[in-house]
Amino acid sequence: MTDREHTPVTVLGLGSMGRALAEAFVKAGHPTTVWNRSPEKAAPLVELGATQYVEIGDAVAASPLIVSCLTTFAATLDALRSAGATLSGRTLVTLNSGTPNGARELATWAAGHGAEFLGGAIKNVPAAVGNPETLLYFGGARATFDRQADTLRVLGGDVVHLGTEPDLGALYESAVGATLLPALLGFFEGAAVLTARGHTASSMVHYSIKWLQMIESLLPVLADEIDTGDYTKLGASVGLFHAAIGNDEELGAEVGIDMSWHAPMYELLRRAIAQGHGDQSITALIEVLRKPVSAT
Repeated sequence: MTDREHTPVTVLGLGSMGRALAEAFVKAGHPTTVWNRSPEKAAPLVELGATQYVEIGDAVAASPLIVSCLTTFAATLDALRSAGATLSGRTLVTLNSGTPNGARELATWAAGHGAEFLGGAIKNVPAAVGNPETLLYFGGARATFDRQADTLRVLGGDVVHLGTEPDLGALYESAVGATLLPALLGFFEGAAVLTARGHTASSMVHYSIKWLQMIESLLPVLADEIDTGDYTKLGASVGLFHAAIGNDEELGAEVGIDMSWHAPMYELLRRAIAQGHGDQSITALIEVLRKPVSAT
């Protein structure tokens, strides 16, 4: 390995993801420093070879590359305030949740203290850190990304530069992550339906995977309809989904499960019908989302 590949790294935040990040750096041969508000969380990493500092300023000073995996941008800023002067000449990489605005604010603060900034997101679970297929994407200066890409690739093989705006990682994290909770709720609802009849949730996994693969195949069509504004290609209309509302409600009553989480979706469908989108593809719901109730 070259010196570039052995860039010293400091990891801030040792929750489940932070611990996975630090462990990946240690195992890849990077001199790794760790910091956490609860110092005892660092013990397993120290046993692996990481260096621990109790004071965050000392941890920041130990490495040219600082990877923060605290809960939010606000939490990162709060933790780093006392170490602001130490950041000068270093690169701060964030892999936390938060809004684009939070990323912009932190990037501005970091620049004011002489640091370069990459706002990123890791799109997988802690157990997948370091896998070749694990995706990480970043927003920030291209030159900064290029200097750090080899080191960041230790965390996942699919490392992408989204653009120069520092909030792009948070923007895409919010956009892509929007599918997670609705998809999980749909699976939980299906499991509730089956278990109410004495079937196991595991019995539906194979079929759910097939269903998700079908949805995956449709995403390019949906994206094309959105980008062109032509809601005629998919073939599944708003009206079709609207007509199925009664079926969902009847099913919930039959098996005795709470279907109330559907209510906002039903309201979107009803608004779409009222706005004349009934015969258009279900993709036309984006036009309703673009016109919140307060703006109509």
